[in-house]
Amino acid sequence: MTEPRYIIGIDLGTTNCVVSYTTANLSQGKFPDIKIMPIPQLVGAGVVEKRPVLPSFILIPREHEIPDDALKLPWKEDNRIAVGEFARDRGAEIPHRLISSAKSWLCNTMVDRNAAILPWSHDRKPNDNNADERLSPVEASAAILRHIRNAWNYTMAENEEAKLEHQDVLITVPASFDAVARDLTVKAAEMAGLTDVTLIEEPLSAFYAWLESTQDEWRQSVSKDDLVLVCDVGGGTSDFSLIQIAEEDGELVLERIAVGDHLLVGGDNMDLALSYAVYQEMEAKGTKLDNWQMRGLIQSCRKAKEKILSDPECNEQPVTILGRGSSLIGGTIKTTLQKSKVEQVIRDGFFPICKRADKPVKNQQSGIREIGLVYEADPAVTRHIARFLRRKSGDTKTVSLSPTSVLFNGGIMKAASLRSRILYLIESWRETADGAVVNEIENDDYDLAVARGAAYYGLVRRGGGIRIRAGLGKSYYIGVAAARPAVPGMPPAMKALCVAPFGMEEGTQAKLPEQEFVLVVGEQVKFDFLASSQRFDDDAGAVVEDWEEEIEALTTLETTLDGEQGEAIPVSLETKATETGALAIRCVARDDDRKWKLAFNVRGGD
Repeated sequence: MTEPRYIIGIDLGTTNCVVSYTTANLSQGKFPDIKIMPIPQLVGAGVVEKRPVLPSFILIPREHEIPDDALKLPWKEDNRIAVGEFARDRGAEIPHRLISSAKSWLCNTMVDRNAAILPWSHDRKPNDNNADERLSPVEASAAILRHIRNAWNYTMAENEEAKLEHQDVLITVPASFDAVARDLTVKAAEMAGLTDVTLIEEPLSAFYAWLESTQDEWRQSVSKDDLVLVCDVGGGTSDFSLIQIAEEDGELVLERIAVGDHLLVGGDNMDLALSYAVYQEMEAKGTKLDNWQMRGLIQSCRKAKEKILSDPECNEQPVTILGRGSSLIGGTIKTTLQKSKVEQVIRDGFFPICKRADKPVKNQQSGIREIGLVYEADPAVTRHIARFLRRKSGDTKTVSLSPTSVLFNGGIMKAASLRSRILYLIESWRETADGAVVNEIENDDYDLAVARGAAYYGLVRRGGGIRIRAGLGKSYYIGVAAARPAVPGMPPAMKALCVAPFGMEEGTQAKLPEQEFVLVVGEQVKFDFLASSQRFDDDAGAVVEDWEEEIEALTTLETTLDGEQGEAIPVSLETKATETGALAIRCVARDDDRKWKLAFNVRGGD
């Protein structure tokens, strides 16, 4: 095929997806414009319209649950599932047919992410896993990307060369995604027909969008030694990154120096909180709602919240819930959601005042709990920010970082009162009372910035724009069995060997030729992969003996490597951070040219 005609940025969001695009030709003498693609989707039964966002919801209904031809699309008349607005709205009424938060399931280590488990149901019987009605987290992500591909090809591709699968495609992922979740995202893209994609972190994309909007004027907003906090509170997750402004050869340079954990707290939690607050007021007046009506209340509160936050002049919005029984319309329940209530519930519940040393509250662990998404026990985003800004330097010392600027992203951050609350807290957390004001970096669009930034990054990769030094968002380790005598009742000691340090840039390699280990081939063996978002100072080859508190188990690979059964071979290790944002580890034999690749595969259901 010829060179790509377009650069496509896909914000594969937990709650909403956005697609941006620009020309891949940089020889026109000026920086090309980045546009947002309106995405055709079902907005009602049999009704297709274009929207700037594609809700990340998948509906897999049975025939009697929707009208005939309800799922028909211009590019597929016999369509079986719905993706987008209709899926979200109709799915609220039949939640057992609705898949949501597919992206968050990609990093859930408690389940087999390649198994057909979604829609997730805690009361599902062992033999009730109908492949026609369920998708794996990877397949669900692929279904969303496939809809985007088909929508692009239907509306934008006038010939074969303009089809999405032949363009330069960049897909956004949370900065906190580990190597396994990134690999699964690439796999989902391949299943959707996108065989050559590049991953970019969402907070970086938001920052790239700001660089694109300001062009060369960004240097007037930041200075040498500034530290920018990117605070991205989306519909399903919250993501934090720190970008350092440095100077080299008289020019300002940008480097991402820290990444937060994957936090399942965001706009969805806030919708639940608002619906609960409204229901309490209704209950006090004698109005009761059943579970079906509560789901409708949540959706109505979500729409009201979005309208109030996006329109500074909007002080209240109607909230309606359908009645039950023979008189659905006549029994409709109506109330209003006030702007003051929205700000009070969200500000006090999710952005409370806290101290610099405060930690997120942890619920007491129950002896047994349901398997599902690992939601945060503490919804206070501000306490999660406080923890993120504390990092270890060396083995014991903890330092608190003080951002000088904040770039906000995510629909909830449209509320000026919430942005002001975070700025106020960061100023109050300073170790010295210098009175310095934390600057707010202006965001042109809190909903579309991530997609626009992804397309801008595509231009950067082609030699245009400003590049942010980033690399891996975590430090990665492999478990190495210690050579110690066996002791009754004591488990074998396991050390963590750093094979890929934080910040390792894409396209680079880390080799450990001076450190040798014993590799067993020809029989089934186990490899433990580990990761840390807290240890930023470990270099490739660093060995950590006491790692339980700062390094977490990521996944386990059980495999049989080629070779004579039970043969023990001295090997060294080498690691490569690929251009797609994935990670590849190889064992290299000392005495010959043999190499064994250790992939970040997810172990199956057994």
